[in-house]
This record gives sequence, C-alpha cells and structure tokens, in this order.
Amino acid sequence: MMKKTLSLLAFFSALIAMTACNTVDGIGEDIEDAGESMQDASN
Repeated sequence: MMKKTLSLLAFFSALIAMTACNTVDGIGEDIEDAGESMQDASN
C-alpha cells in the first residue's frame, strides 16, 4: 500500500514539474535561475 502511494506521489510530482516548464530547455533555465537566486542570496 505504501509503495503504491509513493509511486503515485512521484508520478504526480513529475507531472506537475513537466507541465510547469514545457520543455527540457525550460527545466534547465529553471534550475539555472534557482542556482543564481541562491548565489545572489549568499552574497
């Protein structure tokens, strides 16, 4: 039961992530932006 719940949670998380940024390029840009934000916050 727990394994099924975790699998569904992982699936829906991936689905949300894929729809949030429509392409692989978009994912890369999102990661880059997040990294830059962390870098700016640490300075």
